[in-house]
Amino acid sequence: MTRALTPEAVAERRTRRTAVAVTAVGLLVVAVAALISYSWRGDLPERVATHWNVNGNPDSFGSFGALLALTTGLGVAMVAGFGALTAFLGQSALNRRVSAGATVWAGLFVAVLQLGTFAVQRGLTDAREAGSVDLVIVGALVGALIPAVLVALLVPGDPPQPAAVPVADDAPRVRLAAAERASWIGRVDGGPGIGIGVGVTVLLVVLAVLGGMWVMLVVPALLAALMAAMLSFVVRVDADGLTVRSALGWPRTRVPVDEVLRADVVPVNPLRQFGGWGWRVGRGGRVGIVLRKGEGLLVERTGGRSIVVTVDDAATAAALLNTLADRNRG
Repeated sequence: MTRALTPEAVAERRTRRTAVAVTAVGLLVVAVAALISYSWRGDLPERVATHWNVNGNPDSFGSFGALLALTTGLGVAMVAGFGALTAFLGQSALNRRVSAGATVWAGLFVAVLQLGTFAVQRGLTDAREAGSVDLVIVGALVGALIPAVLVALLVPGDPPQPAAVPVADDAPRVRLAAAERASWIGRVDGGPGIGIGVGVTVLLVVLAVLGGMWVMLVVPALLAALMAAMLSFVVRVDADGLTVRSALGWPRTRVPVDEVLRADVVPVNPLRQFGGWGWRVGRGGRVGIVLRKGEGLLVERTGGRSIVVTVDDAATAAALLNTLADRNRG
């Protein structure tokens, strides 16, 4: 008789399969691009352009083989790195989806960049006559996003993993009458991430304008949209559990109340614990929605998963969530 797998084992199997699948797809894309590029070697100048200046003109040159090896090696390294993140930090569906999408994006990004770089030089005898690669760069950055998002959406979610143990006796709680309902709503935004993001966005705009690279304005526009989605969140605790959503409505995540093992208040250092600000992944696959240094709400859930959110009055949120988790268990 086949033994039924536990929800934890099912989640672990999904993580492994997802990591293997997206890594294989990413490596296949890189390999196909390398083969196509190699088939063009007879149509390229003896020394190909390897770098373009801000005016869109080639200013550095090298051998075809060296550039092909460099870009292919970069693609393999990026795909393998993101694939490893999928395997080691994919305890939750959210992490798996983000890292799986990033793995496929990395392969497509390098493939488009490599093919575009060689394509603008095909049929030339002198690489100095090659046109600008601005459109190639934008195509590599943006064109890979749609397939990557589709892959992320196709990654299976987590199976339900209701807690089999009660909330610890020493976890904080609030007093609620038997029939009393309660909810808590907080908001977190701002922090150093906004200043850094605005500075980088302005710098990219200035560089694009001064260099006359108007098509490159797509990059700071995407960065601004990412900032708007990642630097303001609404946090809610109610009978359904914990919900955290961007002020724009997406991205969002939820911890069902029957999967809450314990909620606490913890000190948070975004740089030290998560490597930066925004929606992050920390050690052990912990999800972090961290916009500032200070107190944060830590929610430990079944399946070895956890989430940290920096928000004011985290103590009340933690106590209420523990109380509602108790009530859900009867």
